[in-house]
Amino acid sequence: MKLLRHVSFVDCPGHDILMATMLNGAAIMDGALLLIAANESCPQPQTSEHLAAVEIMQLKHIIILQNKIDLIQENVAINQHEAIQKFIMNTVADGAPIVPVSAQLKYNIDVVCEYIVKKIPIPKRNFISPPNMIVIRSFDVNKPGFEVDEIKGGVAGGSILRGVLKVNQLIEIRPGIVVKDERGNPKCTPIYSRIISLYAEQNELQYAVPGGLIGVGTTMDPTLTRADRLVGQVLGEIGSLPDVFVELETVGSENKGSEKQGKVTKLTKGEILMLNIGSMSTGAKVVGVKNDLAKLQLTAPVCTSKGEKVALSRRVEKHWRLIGWGQIQAGTTIEVPPSPF
Repeated sequence: MKLLRHVSFVDCPGHDILMATMLNGAAIMDGALLLIAANESCPQPQTSEHLAAVEIMQLKHIIILQNKIDLIQENVAINQHEAIQKFIMNTVADGAPIVPVSAQLKYNIDVVCEYIVKKIPIPKRNFISPPNMIVIRSFDVNKPGFEVDEIKGGVAGGSILRGVLKVNQLIEIRPGIVVKDERGNPKCTPIYSRIISLYAEQNELQYAVPGGLIGVGTTMDPTLTRADRLVGQVLGEIGSLPDVFVELETVGSENKGSEKQGKVTKLTKGEILMLNIGSMSTGAKVVGVKNDLAKLQLTAPVCTSKGEKVALSRRVEKHWRLIGWGQIQAGTTIEVPPSPF
């Protein structure tokens, strides 16, 4: 055996209640394995929604896995193979390989590995720009009853989009700590910290590069990072992070997704949506719509930049359903206090 490539996997749940988790994960992916159960009809509503998310995130490299192949007869598998081909016609997955597998019995798992290496090229990475990492989890690693001198700082986990992080580097996390002033307007204070350690799986690193999932140990108060409190925030070099927005103007909102598999109705003024920007999920109120331009007021400030993609979800019968996407054209930013460093 010879090591060809190191791959990190992000599991994206198929259940519609967990759509936000799925979209946050898709923000950092280079390719996708679309899983379809062989013993169910294709497409299931979530399969359509996952494919819509793959299109929104512009993932070009897709492999389709027809799982549970051991539970059905050959002619059923062939019919479903045709149904899958029909389903992916004229979508971003058109022409993607369809591999019959059984995860339980490990059938064709070697083929999947081969396809990952051959069909998903190693992405070009940017090592030169100032580092920028989106946080997809954060935690407090201290056990109850630790002595004061044993306490470790908070840990943020995520994927570096560009640049390189180094041990002992000073970092900034935006939007940071968000509070409301007397008039109810959000104010944010970025968190400044220093990197104490970098981990990729069990390996301790001196510096971390884009791709894969990285754990960043810091000098932050662990109460700021416990229970995924930093999810959706952006970590990077002090003074190089994008603005913090409280209102966005998006263009595009191309109707995709599956509002009960029917046609998606247009956005209306005053309705509440859920937005996914990078790894941030936030509520948003539609304050204006004109043609394909929508003005959205966010319930929580988001650190992002113009040109970024936004996934829009609407509540349909008590579930959030992906209805389309937009691209940030402009927006209202909030003032961030200058760095003390």
